[in-house]
Amino acid sequence: MTKIVILTGAGISAESGLGTFRDAGGLWENYDLSEVATPEGFARNPALVHDFYNARRKNAAEAIPNAAHAALARLQAARPGEVLIVTQKIDDLHERAGSQAVLHMHGSITRARCAACGQTWDAPSRMRAGDQCPSCTAPATRPDIVWFGEFPYHMEAIWDALRAADLFVAIGTSGSVYPAAAFVQDAARAGAHTLELNLEPSETVTDFAEARHGRASAIVPAWVAEMLGE
Repeated sequence: MTKIVILTGAGISAESGLGTFRDAGGLWENYDLSEVATPEGFARNPALVHDFYNARRKNAAEAIPNAAHAALARLQAARPGEVLIVTQKIDDLHERAGSQAVLHMHGSITRARCAACGQTWDAPSRMRAGDQCPSCTAPATRPDIVWFGEFPYHMEAIWDALRAADLFVAIGTSGSVYPAAAFVQDAARAGAHTLELNLEPSETVTDFAEARHGRASAIVPAWVAEMLGE
């Protein structure tokens, strides 16, 4: 059994209309992320943070999985138990395309979390400052998103998977955000073959044994077809 770990970044969802933070005119330019993507920003102005993520939740709900999402779901279905998707994305397009084994290391826009007790639940379409936790009733509801300065989810499981991987593939990620930027080095040290599939070379492209560049909707289905011997 070949163990495959696939890291996906925001670039895989760009063709579904969900731009990356680094797009020209994208979220980096339109918002001060210290105000909308940090615990301190949330403490200062929870209404602003909720408005920001309410808009992102609406955009994600309206987006449609593209050919790259569909191809990865097809790979998982054809090779059950062999393919783990680790994603930096907070949308649910992998799941809506049919993928099952997906670890959201930065959380999910479809989920809410209580900052007081840690309980999580499905987020409503609109969240507001002062919304009560359904478990402890504290008015401390926040998006279940890993913000800057917080520790990503599922890291122990991710490190274990990387150490056991025969193949590590990074798709649509800039290679600039740690700890994900170090995954290729960890997988390579453990003996995995490494492949980058990206629109353009990432900041860590030289760490990969192989790289292919182009639109995700083209290069990911082509790679999956190769993997399935088609």
